[in-house]
Amino acid sequence: MEKRTDSPYPRLDRPVLAAIGLVLVVATILFLRNDREHEWRWYQAQFRRQVAEKYGADMARTVPSGMQQIWVPAMGRADRCVTCHQSTPWKGFEAADNPWKTHPQEILRIHPPETYGCTSCHGGQGFAVDTEPAHGPVAFWEEPLLGKGMGEAYSIVESKSALLQVNCNVCHRYDRETKGADFINLAKKLVHDKGCRACHVINGRGGTIGPDLTYVGDKAAEQYEYGRLSGQKTTFAWHVAHLKDPRALVQDTVMPNFNFSTKEAQALAMLILSWRKAPVPASFVPGVPRTDPQTPEEKEAEQRMKEGPGAWFVKTGCFVCHSISALGVKSPAQIGPDLSTAVEDVQTRFGRTVDDFLHAPTGTMSVVLSRQIVLTPEEKEIAIQKVREAYAEHRKQKAGEAKLNPGQVVESRQQ
Repeated sequence: MEKRTDSPYPRLDRPVLAAIGLVLVVATILFLRNDREHEWRWYQAQFRRQVAEKYGADMARTVPSGMQQIWVPAMGRADRCVTCHQSTPWKGFEAADNPWKTHPQEILRIHPPETYGCTSCHGGQGFAVDTEPAHGPVAFWEEPLLGKGMGEAYSIVESKSALLQVNCNVCHRYDRETKGADFINLAKKLVHDKGCRACHVINGRGGTIGPDLTYVGDKAAEQYEYGRLSGQKTTFAWHVAHLKDPRALVQDTVMPNFNFSTKEAQALAMLILSWRKAPVPASFVPGVPRTDPQTPEEKEAEQRMKEGPGAWFVKTGCFVCHSISALGVKSPAQIGPDLSTAVEDVQTRFGRTVDDFLHAPTGTMSVVLSRQIVLTPEEKEIAIQKVREAYAEHRKQKAGEAKLNPGQVVESRQQ
């Protein structure tokens, strides 16, 4: 008889093949069943029904069916959000519940989904087609949906939807002010007013005492130390807590406590998380420079300080925290006392001479002079000399003011 198989178990071939075929049939049936149970099919059916009721059956037939997708090659995004959110461009459903609610048209006029996609602004996982994996939270969820639900979870003050501004600033990071982004605008003002650049590099310029924050938003959540953080163990929660009380999370930090309010800390945390690398085409923000340069006034003021009598304090970095007003040096942060009066201030506060204090500093200054501004013994002698020169100039200026306004000086002394 002709040999038809090389199998060592010819009697088992047919049963095994039959079993494999049966498994494939069952798997196909289960796949089709699960596919039919996707939520988006019901959402689409409900939207067509609403359109039919409002505009008639002919209009309802124009509503696309099946899975929908927006592909934005410039940003590498494929968003299937419109599979459920079909009413996004439609008028007349402004009062409906999601996902059948009309999107605010003014925003769509400036940011058409065909160009920008959905998740570039709203966050979420664009590939997903069911609510839970698209909106989350789910395991290994890289891009959270920045909606009111998350705002409530984080107890965002005043506006629960403000977290959306994190993604706004990914494109608008170089704007001095962005319309509608109140939290981000507040944070940018605080960065300027508090002199954050004195210690941190931001957008390519700034000091080096603290870490570079230019792309800190890309830092993985696993890189943060949550051991001293109570409550939610997330990146956003860590930044809010750190901004409100730096030493509560990082004991040996030299970052001062600015006594930020909850809103200010949340706004700054949003700004920090928006500082990340992203493929933002120039056409998305036309007319806006892709840098964050100093203004002419800032450049002029900085040059005056570098070339003036207080240049030594600028060169060494002392001016990061301290102004030396008698020598025309203004600190961008202004978190330490004015060194113009350090000679008498150190004596009053510590009962020591400025010479002794600089040779054996205590408190925050001991950390700064051992880590950030390390001076040799010779440089410490120069520092003492410069501080005394600033004090002499301070007294000279005060004496000049007394001659010009003797009455005001007497009155202030009496008070």
